[in-house]
Amino acid sequence: MAAETHVFQTKVSKLLKLLANSLYSNKEVFLRELVSNASDAIDKLRFAAIAKPELLGSDPVFSIRISADKEAGTLTVSDNGIGMTLDEANEHLGTIAQSGTEDFLEHLSADEAKNAQQIGQFGVGFYSSFIVADRVTVVSRAATAGENEAVRWESDGSGTFTSELTTRASRGTDVILHLRDEDKNFLDPWTLRETITKYSDHISTPVYLLEEKPAEEGKTPDKDWVQVNDAKALWTLPPKEVTDDQYKEFYKHLTHDWEDPLCWAHNRVEGDLEYTSLLYCPSAAPYDLYNRDLQKGLKLFVERVFIMDRADAFLPNYLRFIKGLVDTNDLPLNVSRELLQESRVAAKLKKALTRRALDMFAKLADDKDAKEKYGVFWTQFGRVLKEGIVEDPDNRKAILGLLRFATTKAGASDITVSLADYVSRMPEGQKNIYYVIANTPEAAEGSPYLEGLKKKGVEVLLLWERIDEWMMGALTEFEGHKFIPATAADLELEGVKSKTDEAEKPSETSKEEDDKAVARFKAALGEKVADVRISDRLVDSAACVVGQHDQMLTEQMRRMLEAAGQTVPEEKYTLEVNLESPLVKKALKENDPTRFSEWADVILDQALLSEQGSLKDPAGFVKRLNALLLS
Repeated sequence: MAAETHVFQTKVSKLLKLLANSLYSNKEVFLRELVSNASDAIDKLRFAAIAKPELLGSDPVFSIRISADKEAGTLTVSDNGIGMTLDEANEHLGTIAQSGTEDFLEHLSADEAKNAQQIGQFGVGFYSSFIVADRVTVVSRAATAGENEAVRWESDGSGTFTSELTTRASRGTDVILHLRDEDKNFLDPWTLRETITKYSDHISTPVYLLEEKPAEEGKTPDKDWVQVNDAKALWTLPPKEVTDDQYKEFYKHLTHDWEDPLCWAHNRVEGDLEYTSLLYCPSAAPYDLYNRDLQKGLKLFVERVFIMDRADAFLPNYLRFIKGLVDTNDLPLNVSRELLQESRVAAKLKKALTRRALDMFAKLADDKDAKEKYGVFWTQFGRVLKEGIVEDPDNRKAILGLLRFATTKAGASDITVSLADYVSRMPEGQKNIYYVIANTPEAAEGSPYLEGLKKKGVEVLLLWERIDEWMMGALTEFEGHKFIPATAADLELEGVKSKTDEAEKPSETSKEEDDKAVARFKAALGEKVADVRISDRLVDSAACVVGQHDQMLTEQMRRMLEAAGQTVPEEKYTLEVNLESPLVKKALKENDPTRFSEWADVILDQALLSEQGSLKDPAGFVKRLNALLLS
């Protein structure tokens, strides 16, 4: 069969162009990626051989072998893993299927070299070969293929690749890098040994390096395969014996992420349930974080045998950003995804691992020296964590302790206040926790509903993310303190008093005059409102609207339902007016009923605009406002 030429997928071509422009400052990581890929291929065969032992043939001992040929200028990384067929080589080496890669590449400009480190998040480690090589050859034979059914794949990274059938004596894969002149230092055995030890010491498969043995004078030196890694599964070691650098490098091997993890938790448990877990929190959210349907999860090992990648049965969906593995002796080697969903052992592991993950974040939050790290965690993953408030009532208390808020005292730009912080500084007499939900940080911070609360020195949680409405609907209390929206129709401040309460002057209008003012607004607005009453929550604003009862949909929830195609019934609001407002006083001085109706409509529209962010008839509002301004 003659070699066929194929064109790379567009996303691959873009990626190779970036690599060719030397965006990577740390070139040696290419070797880590190739060794990791070789290890993955061996893990896949080890698992497949559980059901089909004949796949191992006469080669049951797994290994990764690295050899350098200085004369040819090539570096070869070989494994005896699962291998590839011709179709698999064309698919796996010619395309990038990982979601989000195209979006990432479109946003990566040539002057954003530091962001190129994120390429590793997309599972494209093989292409890092082109950091140091101007040509890459892959020779691979699948474990199920015959000697003459191997494949030879080759590319110079310029946009095309060739592939053809060839022969290979045994299963596995050889990745042959034709190194550039400036990168031939990677042919030096000491450089290779140091790099392998640095990045791949933790890999459970032995990694061998072909090295020259000392020779007698006048004789050609012999070469020998020397194991250069410990070949111990890192998660099986006692945590005290593992250094931070080893944890970080294992994370990069496990996830193909090029950045250090933010934190990790390594636990070995014996008893009713025996397992070892190693959980990591990345330092940056992946591009597909909010795609809840994309398969995510932990690597599953049973008795140190790799069983499954992205096993989603061990963590709830709101912790889908966590990377890592779980190794247990309590599951069978032939366990499938379907069996995991029904397994009592998997359910117990999920419960235990969820607690481990939340404890890991709690420790990060409590670490005073890691305050900035927790800020990074909350910025990257806070919105996803909020999903757990609704989805995981059993762990709601633990999640509540991890939440961070902006408040009226801290400001909308400072999202660092915990609920414990809030409760600790409540003024005397305050029993409830108050919050306001708006469409933007600015709208939340400037909400008229906060005026009375601010005046009494009551701190209010500021919320504006789409998930906040859903989250707060599931919350009732924190440490005995109820959550109360600042927009509540029957807002009460219990015994909270401000310093100015006793000194406030009585209203200049009498009760009778107040009732007349309310009656005028009711008559002018008619069916447009459910009711009109005097507000005791406003200080500067002229008016605000509140629902007739606390079960009414808020405007944010209304928009979410409408966006989902749901039919939402019309609701009437109660208008609360501030009789001390100069605007309301000016309106009440108007004796012409028609003119007063225009004032009432403008005041109502202003209140609705503050609450909803939009009006059904903005042109009518502008027309009425202009008429009043010009009179």
